[in-house]
Amino acid sequence: MSEALCLASAAELQQRIRRKEISPVELTAAVLARAERLQPVLNCFITLCADEAMAAARAAEAEVMSGRPLPPLHGIPFTAKDIVNTRGVRTTFGAVPMRDNVPAEDAVAVARLRAQGAILVGKTTTPEFGSKSLTDSPLFGRTRNAWHAERTSGGSSGGAAVAVASGMAPLAVATDGGGSTRIPAACNGVVGIKQSQGVIPHSQAQDLFGNQTYVTPTTRTVADTGLMLQAMAGEHPCDPWSIGVPAADYVAAAQPQGDLRGRCILYCLAPPGRPVSADVARAFEASLDKLRALGAELEPFGGEGFDVEPVWRAINHTVWRTRFAPIVAQHREALSPTFVRQVESAAAFTAVEYQQAMFERSQLFLRVQALLGRADLLAMPTITRTALPLEQDLFGQIEIDGQDYPDVRANWFPWTMPFNMTGHPAISLPCGFGGDGLPIGLQLVGQFRGDAQLLRVAALYESVHDLTGQWPTLP
Repeated sequence: MSEALCLASAAELQQRIRRKEISPVELTAAVLARAERLQPVLNCFITLCADEAMAAARAAEAEVMSGRPLPPLHGIPFTAKDIVNTRGVRTTFGAVPMRDNVPAEDAVAVARLRAQGAILVGKTTTPEFGSKSLTDSPLFGRTRNAWHAERTSGGSSGGAAVAVASGMAPLAVATDGGGSTRIPAACNGVVGIKQSQGVIPHSQAQDLFGNQTYVTPTTRTVADTGLMLQAMAGEHPCDPWSIGVPAADYVAAAQPQGDLRGRCILYCLAPPGRPVSADVARAFEASLDKLRALGAELEPFGGEGFDVEPVWRAINHTVWRTRFAPIVAQHREALSPTFVRQVESAAAFTAVEYQQAMFERSQLFLRVQALLGRADLLAMPTITRTALPLEQDLFGQIEIDGQDYPDVRANWFPWTMPFNMTGHPAISLPCGFGGDGLPIGLQLVGQFRGDAQLLRVAALYESVHDLTGQWPTLP
């Protein structure tokens, strides 16, 4: 019974708790027991909040038995990435200098999940300050892929994706600054969305107006993503992009209703000159066939102007240098060489180059708007090959179909960074498996603030797959 509870979706658990078929205490205990069993294998948590979670579960059970109306996520476990503030629970950002940091208050997104009845069961791993697409840090070591112990979980929200993929919690709070939700979602066969800018308030951003990082949901199903979005979305005075943005009915949108007749989807396998593995290409073509069978009209687009890693890096690393140069100066020996190298590399950018990158970011937005002016969505692979080796170096070469390439960001996830910069919603969905048995992801991109429409298309696509019932083999 406890195993079945861990494999149930949040939407199913929501209904079973209301019908008093299961109790929040039973559910939370099952999830914590599974996490304690699998943590030594997968290493996806920095902290399990067992005592606090069980106390919250007992209070939630009392509410169920009282007969009073219950909030939507009542008694459902969730995790939060170790870069997202949690009141009274240490938040280290994966960095040795922050190992004893305990926030006094929750991030807005976490506070909203708790207000809707969800129960925090643990904090999940991240590389230092969410700084790369591989989840390892000097503080906590490497997080392993849920499907293969010798492959990376992706990053920087690797712990979040692994926890969901392995049944340690149905809901996970992640973050995404260049693909950090969608990359590990693709690596581990789960659903990861980077919503439109402003849909979920970001209460920890320091540059409120130039911010390109998002607090995001990670789940196993599109319906569960809708549940999380519904709880987390809505304007808040801390985030100017959220003001005046009403929350749509994301729960209703995330249901597989109707078909895609009358919808146009533009697709591209890769920006010109970027490699894609044969496995990913085949899975992508099969995904297009499924979208076509649902009634969508599909047209290719060229992908010119989307090879934007240098633009993303000029903006992102300049922000990092401003934030982290003092930490590097004081704690260099406690930080990874990879993190230090990224922060210090931004010293080469001038103020003019930074501003030029911001101009190019604006042009990228207009380029995406022009494409979506003649289509409803865009489609492309989330990443260009399955999960990289566990010990992959961010500055090392990556191998794709027997050939080595020199740049992890530009050659592994060229399609995720653009939409952080433009603010359009982008979702990664499981779409198959490679010859190595590892998951492959499809990315769909929607109209700006068209998150509800994107969820509906994602739900329809998910409904014609049998992937949500497939789980990794775990000890």
